[in-house]
Amino acid sequence: MAERGLLIVFSGPSGVGKGTVLKQFMQTQPNCAISISATTRAPRPGEQEGVDYYFMDKERFEQMIAEDAMLEYACYGGNYYGTPRGPVEEQLC
Repeated sequence: MAERGLLIVFSGPSGVGKGTVLKQFMQTQPNCAISISATTRAPRPGEQEGVDYYFMDKERFEQMIAEDAMLEYACYGGNYYGTPRGPVEEQLC
């Protein structure tokens, strides 16, 4: 069986400093990739599609749930947030 990459999860509440820790980590680990989350909320000023999040409507997000195309997801504040399966699995090869 072929060896796959290692999946590391940085998790914490909003504003705790995940981005700061992740930025430092990525500077020392050039072979790592960042997973981009998906959300149904509207983009905030300055956020870019495919950079900060994959922005999608509720119907598309729910379709991805039904197709088992999300590794994990949650509904918070009336919006879905989750991790699309495809990009993560591509990086773990």
